[in-house]
This record gives sequence, structure tokens and C-alpha cells, in this order.
Amino acid sequence: MIHVGALPGTPASSQSLRAIEAQAVREARLYASAGVDGLMLENMHDTPYLRGQVGPEIVAAMTLVARAVKAAVPTLPCGIQILAAANREALAVALAAGLDFVRAEGFAFAHVADEGVIQSCAADLLRYRRAIGAEHVQIWADVKKKHSSHAITADVGIGETAHAVEFMRGDAVIVTGAVTGDAPQPADVHAVKSATHLPVYLGSGVTAANIASFRATADGFIVGSEFKTGGHWSGAVDGKRVRRFLAALRK
Repeated sequence: MIHVGALPGTPASSQSLRAIEAQAVREARLYASAGVDGLMLENMHDTPYLRGQVGPEIVAAMTLVARAVKAAVPTLPCGIQILAAANREALAVALAAGLDFVRAEGFAFAHVADEGVIQSCAADLLRYRRAIGAEHVQIWADVKKKHSSHAITADVGIGETAHAVEFMRGDAVIVTGAVTGDAPQPADVHAVKSATHLPVYLGSGVTAANIASFRATADGFIVGSEFKTGGHWSGAVDGKRVRRFLAALRK
């Protein structure tokens, strides 16, 4: 994960776009030299997040940063998420910057996030992808997403939700813990793997210490906090932590 600095117009914004871009490129190169398999960009510093859409200034900034990262490490797959649930905007950035996938919130089934109600978006998002000629950009969909209440879909299991993602033509499923930094429940991972033929990625809380318990069930890992100084998502990327994790994974 590359958590780009707070972007123009957001409450915590303090850096120039040139500085934000330079930091993202440095982190991308550090990751590549350590041997990761891919990268993903996210505007996680833009708290509090807008719900379901962002302004043109965010789209423009993320496109600028994404193109610079992709140019710096062209051999690595690269994706993007724009919070919160700005999935159309993420697709547009991915197309413009030559990225490979987007991480989408609310693809199948609505949920209540701290931004409010996130509606399902599969039908609209896939039609938008077709309309702009971005069918090559994959959609990786969160199921029972972190930082959210799923009381309104409590009678729909996480496996059934994952199956719905496949039925609605998603390209991969992401399973998380309850909050950033929390690992998924092993039972949730097993339920999802048994309910879908899609790749299943774990999207939070995977560490060098617990990787062995997930290696046999998951197809991949989206890692942020574990790679940062102090194990917190807001820290700088620590090359030693990255290499330690990769060594544990390969072992």
C-alpha cells in the first residue's frame, strides 16, 4: 500500500502535489527493490472521507501520482482505491494512468460505513467501465468491509456476499478484519474461499507473525500497516519490515 499524502482541498492537506508525488515514487521504488508483487495507491490521509464521490481536484491529483508511480516501476501491477466508495472516479484514474485494478467498496450489497450508507454499485460501475473502454481494469470488491456496520445484511453471510460478487461479474474478492490493522477471521476466509471461484485477497491485518495461518487459504495479501514504521498505516514505509514480511511469506 502507498497511502498518498493528504490531497488538495482536504482538511489535513499540507504538502504540494510535487512533494506528494515524490514521496509516492520513493515508496514505490522501495517496495519494488524489496520484492513485492504489486502496488496499490489510496488517499487514506483525506479524512474525513466524502461518501461515494470526490471532486475533480482529487481525481486530477490521484491521476498525476498514479502515472508517476506506474512510470517509476512499470513492471509491477498497480491498482487504486479512492475513498470512500468513489469507485467510478477510481476507474477513471486507472484508465488514465494505465493501472491494472481498482478496489471497490459496496460492489454487492449495501452497508453502513462511518460516512453513511454505501449503496451497492455493480450494475452502474460495470456499465461505466464498458462506456469508457476500461474493461481491462479489474474490479476487486470488498465483502463485509471494515469500518462498517453490516446489521442490515446480517442475514446474508460473508460467503453469500462473495458469491454475489462473482455473480455480478467482479474480478476478485477482498476480506478484511473489523478495522484497519485487524486481521480477518479465519472462518470468514474459509467461508469466502468455499463460496467463490474468484481470487480471494486479505485486505487488513496480515503480518509476518500471522502470515502462516493464512498462506494456505488466501490467494494474496494487501499489506499496509505491517510495512510502515511502528506498524501503523500513517508511518513511512520501512524497508526492513517489508523484507521481514516477504521472508516469512516465502518461508
